[in-house]
Amino acid sequence: MGFARRQLITALLTANAVRPLRGTLSPLGFAVGWPTGELAPQLLALTALDTAQAVARGKAGKAGLLLAAASAAGLTYLIRDARKAGEIAEQQLAESLGTDYLDQVTADPTAADLAEALPTPLRDLVRPFALMRPDVERIADISYRDGGSRARLDVYRRRDVDLRDAPVLIQVHGGGWTIGDKSQQGLILMNRMAARGWVCVAMNYRLAPKHPFPAQIEDVKRAIAWTREQIASYGGDPSYLVITGGSAGGHLAALAALTPAVAEYQPGFEDADTSVSACVPFYGVYDLGGVTGDRAAELMRDKFLAPRVFRKDPEKHRTEFELASPITHVVPDAPDFFVIHGAHDGLVSVRQARAFVARMREVSTGVVTYLELPGTQHAFEVFSSIRSQQVIRAVERWLEWHRVTRRGATSDPAAGTAAESANASESAAG
Repeated sequence: MGFARRQLITALLTANAVRPLRGTLSPLGFAVGWPTGELAPQLLALTALDTAQAVARGKAGKAGLLLAAASAAGLTYLIRDARKAGEIAEQQLAESLGTDYLDQVTADPTAADLAEALPTPLRDLVRPFALMRPDVERIADISYRDGGSRARLDVYRRRDVDLRDAPVLIQVHGGGWTIGDKSQQGLILMNRMAARGWVCVAMNYRLAPKHPFPAQIEDVKRAIAWTREQIASYGGDPSYLVITGGSAGGHLAALAALTPAVAEYQPGFEDADTSVSACVPFYGVYDLGGVTGDRAAELMRDKFLAPRVFRKDPEKHRTEFELASPITHVVPDAPDFFVIHGAHDGLVSVRQARAFVARMREVSTGVVTYLELPGTQHAFEVFSSIRSQQVIRAVERWLEWHRVTRRGATSDPAAGTAAESANASESAAG
């Protein structure tokens, strides 16, 4: 393939990352735009190297050079856009938690380092898929219920540290409820939090269409119940569980967080405590029933969820689709949420997150932090990038703020923060 053709492909990929394909082509726009956007620094370096070699060999025609220049301009724009993620995240944290939230966090000596900015290390750009930290161990394939590989979970924790009553983070993988594995997602966040002294749990669950919904949420709740019963033996605090996940995992995490008393999702273990203290969903699905009237949500329900995940007619079984929608379960005493979504998401419309956050802020008296990231696609934090590192830093700060200020609040009616009052006032004001 010649220089001009290589640069044409790069230019098309870059153009789609800057302005993704929409409508029926959104999934294609995601598939090629997500890696292009997050790997923009690497692609810019390769474009420069390819151009330099073509010029040196006398094979760089005018068309190829113009395309390379256009690609370089677009990739530079993407890099600048990604570098703004940290600033945008910090603004949202200060707005929802209070401008002094970092002072509250860093009052704990173990979190003092969070006051510092965290530049993306060069090694993370050179090796974006090398996500395991040497100071973190993974205890793999622990069974949380009877069954095969889909009934297992992994525990991540600091090496050579005697953990006791450590905060616990449960990670639920995505994959459209039909694919995915516990070892593939949430690795940056889990490694970061495990290095901080948290105990992290990554779980598998049964997949559709072989196992139609609600098998997935039943498994998530069984994993929560297992964690509450067994995590102390791994150094974790069973009274303080936070749940997170991306895409379908974001849906399942949010649904689990909002339905601790829904018996339909806990068959045979109805009395188990599956409550959590907080939830951090990434690019989740919050309206599976089309209750908001959003056309994209209705199309997802009719074209994908009904035939592939539920294997039921949404007209005849509308109640089941609505029950599976986190947006229908928001209550005043909902746990605190940090909702994260990309404005350019080509698989799950950002309108889902906007509607869910609006409902949460209208009803819940807890903290609801919302981070909407401009120019950002689905699955942006699956591997290391400028944007993913900055957003994970923001999540790290939010989780540590929650640990420092909210841990144990459920057992102390007088506990609370100024952020709660501010959020409640905002909700009351509509």
